[in-house]
Amino acid sequence: MAPGTVHDIVSDDAEGRDSSNEWAPVPGTATLLRNRSVGAFLFSVTAMTVATMAQQVALGVQVFQITGREIDLGLLGLAEFLPVAVLAPVAGALADRFDRRIVMGAGLLGEAMSSLTLAVLAWRGVDSIGPILIVVVVFGVFRALTAPAARALPATLVPPNALPKVVPLFSASWQVGGILGPIIGGVLYSVSTALPFLIVTALMLVGLVLLPIVRIDPSAAGRLERGAPRPGMGDALDGLRFIRRRPLLLGAISLDLFAVLFGGAIALLPAIADERLGVGSTGLGWLRAAVGIGAATTTVVLAARPVGRHVGLKLLFVVAIFGLATMVLGLTTMYAVAFIALLIGSAADAVSVNIRATLVPLITPDEYRGRVLAVENVFIGASNELGAFESGVAGQILGAAGAVFFGGAATIGVVGVWWVAFPSLRKVDRFVDVIPPDG
Repeated sequence: MAPGTVHDIVSDDAEGRDSSNEWAPVPGTATLLRNRSVGAFLFSVTAMTVATMAQQVALGVQVFQITGREIDLGLLGLAEFLPVAVLAPVAGALADRFDRRIVMGAGLLGEAMSSLTLAVLAWRGVDSIGPILIVVVVFGVFRALTAPAARALPATLVPPNALPKVVPLFSASWQVGGILGPIIGGVLYSVSTALPFLIVTALMLVGLVLLPIVRIDPSAAGRLERGAPRPGMGDALDGLRFIRRRPLLLGAISLDLFAVLFGGAIALLPAIADERLGVGSTGLGWLRAAVGIGAATTTVVLAARPVGRHVGLKLLFVVAIFGLATMVLGLTTMYAVAFIALLIGSAADAVSVNIRATLVPLITPDEYRGRVLAVENVFIGASNELGAFESGVAGQILGAAGAVFFGGAATIGVVGVWWVAFPSLRKVDRFVDVIPPDG
């Protein structure tokens, strides 16, 4: 892969091509999976996600074993979030200026080296969280580079009419990682504290070597006119300005930010598993896997039957269900009930992710996607990692159960506020309704 922009790669092939094929009959799921570029990309994302989820479980157990404090689980989330937040404008501009496959590959290589360092620390028996947090920050720097490039690629692998079919497949690759990664991380950590981080390193490298197989679809990318100025680093904040000017986009992205910021219980699962449910690292791994199982099952259904009508209402409804499931998780002391609550909450979240992951690229022109998705990645990171910090602080004050319960209640409150504040989001009926007239 030669360095350059996506436009550079596809413009020669696309020149003179009839763009009407963008709205040809939608290919089936099996046809998309036989596409070498789509298949290679999905396998790459799956390997990357398995690695990330396995590492999160191993790090959570390791940190809680070292200190026994919920707030340190929150600090772990904060260390993962800060680099993503700080570097998002630059990472988004890079994803729009250069070949996104190369940007993603560079990020994966850096993540692999960071995970290898964590393996060395675990092997040497690190007894404080300081060195761990430093390496996690470095990992977050490379994750900031990887995420916007990876999230912008699906919309350039197939024509626009096929995107609603590809998004569930892309989500499924994350959900498979969400199932396998936590189990692998929990089981391997019980064998050796260093082993999960070595496996994570290998999986990141697998994701890297698959990227050269990925090719860009000429009808889906390179929409800038030949000779038009490329996005520069001075345009890094354009993604934020683009989102701010579009209430529908702002509402969809910020809903996830605030809902999961308050309702995210994942960071406190090590404490819940130990103190409330009485299970060890293997039981914790299965709890984390429940999140992936619920989401993956839902994603399979969505791949066969995509959301068709009442898109906005369904988005708000499933976020409310996520909040209710989180409240149940905070109340229960039974492992089976906690497992089911995580299944239901993650299934609702998967519908939310699917809707948002389809809306955002359809609203956003290709030349802005890297920057917009970089900003969205900060919102997602804020809802997950910064939410983990919020949960850690709340857990230290209220206890793990109290923090989770009140977080779920706050999520339901967020849905009510967004219902009033973003009527354009509530009124979206079909995905095709949000496509710009010139898109």
